[in-house]
Amino acid sequence: MITRKIPSTGEAIPVIGLGTSGPFEVGADAAARAPLREVIDAFFEGGGRLIDTSPMYSTAERVLGELLSPAQQKDCFMATKVWADGTEAGISQMNDSARLLQHRPLDLIQVHNLRDLAVQLATLRAWKAEGRVRYIGVTHYTAATHGELARVIEREKPDFVQFNYSALTRDAESRLLPLAADRGIAVIVNRAFEDGRIFARLKHLPLPAWAADFDATSWAQVLLKYVIAHPAVTCVIPATGKVKNMRDDLAGGRGRLPDAAALKRIVAAVSA
Repeated sequence: MITRKIPSTGEAIPVIGLGTSGPFEVGADAAARAPLREVIDAFFEGGGRLIDTSPMYSTAERVLGELLSPAQQKDCFMATKVWADGTEAGISQMNDSARLLQHRPLDLIQVHNLRDLAVQLATLRAWKAEGRVRYIGVTHYTAATHGELARVIEREKPDFVQFNYSALTRDAESRLLPLAADRGIAVIVNRAFEDGRIFARLKHLPLPAWAADFDATSWAQVLLKYVIAHPAVTCVIPATGKVKNMRDDLAGGRGRLPDAAALKRIVAAVSA
C-alpha cells in the first residue's frame, strides 16, 4: 500500500482508508453486522489503517467499536468528528465517541461540516495539549463550501482538512489542494465515487486498456487512483459494507499511479 506522510508530524498512513457513513449504520443484529466484520478484517489484512466515522452517522461509532478486535484497535488510525453546538455539548459528544469507539486517545477529531467551529476548535486544541487527541481537523462535503474551508485552513492551520474530490468534481484542484500542500495540512478526501453516482456513468463502459498502464483493474481503482495521484492527498475514504468492494478499493492504493495524460483520459471518460 502506498503511504503518505502527515505534514505536521511526518507519521505515514496508507492512502486508502474506510468510511462508515451508510454501511456501518446498522443495529445489534448479528446478521447485519457479519458482512461488516468481513470488511474490517479485509481492510486490515490489505494494509488499511485510517477509519473515518462520526456521531452524525447514527450507530456507526458503536458498531465500529464493538466489531474491532484488540489487535485492530491497536493498528487503527481512528478518525471521528464533533458535531455539536456549545462547549459542554461538544465535550460530552467527544467523550461518548471515545467510549463507543473504545479507542483512547482518539487519533483525529474533526469539526464536522464546520459546525460551531470556533468553540469546538478551542476545545480540540485543549484536548490535543492534554494528549486526549493526537490530531485535529475540519471537514465538509460540498464544493460550495471550498472557499470557506480555504479561509479556515489559512486562519486556523489544523492538522487535517477533509473535503470532497473526484474525477468528476475537481473544484479542489484549483485552490484547496495547493493550499493544503503549501500550509502543510493533511488531506482526507470524501465522495471520491460521488456517493456511487459516478458508476452510473461508467457501468456500460468496458475498462479501457490504458488503465493497465497504472495497474488499475476496475473502474473503482481508476477513480481512487485519480484522487491519490494528487500529491497533496493523504488518504481517501470510500465507504463500503461489501468485502469484495473493500478488497477492490484497497487495490487502488497499490502499484503505479496515473500520469498527466492518464488523468486527462480519466476525466474524459467520466465526463462523457
